[in-house]
Amino acid sequence: MGLAARPEFTVASVDCQDDHRGWSAEPPRADVRLVLVRRGGFRRRVRGESADLDRTVGYVGLPGEEEQFAHPAGGDVCTSISLTTDLWRAVAGDAPRLGSSSLYVDGRLDLAHRRLLAATRSGDSAEHLVGLVGEVVRQVVATTAPDGDRPGAGDRALVARAREVIGAGHPAAEGLLPLAALLGVSPYRLSRVFTRELGVSLTRYRNRVRVARALDRLEAGETGLAGLAAELGFADQAHLSRTVREHLGHTPTALRKLLT
Repeated sequence: MGLAARPEFTVASVDCQDDHRGWSAEPPRADVRLVLVRRGGFRRRVRGESADLDRTVGYVGLPGEEEQFAHPAGGDVCTSISLTTDLWRAVAGDAPRLGSSSLYVDGRLDLAHRRLLAATRSGDSAEHLVGLVGEVVRQVVATTAPDGDRPGAGDRALVARAREVIGAGHPAAEGLLPLAALLGVSPYRLSRVFTRELGVSLTRYRNRVRVARALDRLEAGETGLAGLAAELGFADQAHLSRTVREHLGHTPTALRKLLT
């Protein structure tokens, strides 16, 4: 079941009902896959090495790998994240080398996984996805993730440019990935620097700007919430209502009554 889809990534919930001890082969793929188990478990074999996967161990799959799977314990439920190679390199570096394809799911990664799943329900998943990929990179990639932790002279300027683009309503401001591409930085760096410098995530800041614009329109007597949601870049009217209520404690309908 698809949970989120963008040109650069997809997030899906996979409910596998297979029950077999023997290995079954999968055709090689062109994407990068991050798979995290939510229930049950299975086995994976690649390059002659096998791993038992469950809620504590997931895996990273790379393009062109010949994978085999077995399900000796019955069915399982997983989150499967597919990344383009461009997005993977934007976070992991130009020539990332895996120390291991198996991925220990520590507390930080478990929380990042859960936050991503929650974000897919609100329509703002890109920033949480990049954060999760960053956690994965720190653990399994032998090279270094793009720097997002050490303050640099250009950090404030980068945040100022990002805020300017968001404030101008540029189409690239609709999400972390197009905004990072416009600014010429990795999405991982932009997300980390923005949060560190301003104290709120880029997604929350962008939504705060959208909410302010919604308030302007409601104050002016706007009644078409579906059209307003589309114009301001929300996924739908429900997304607009949830976000406005989260920031202001009132629904758009209630705010219109308060302001007019």
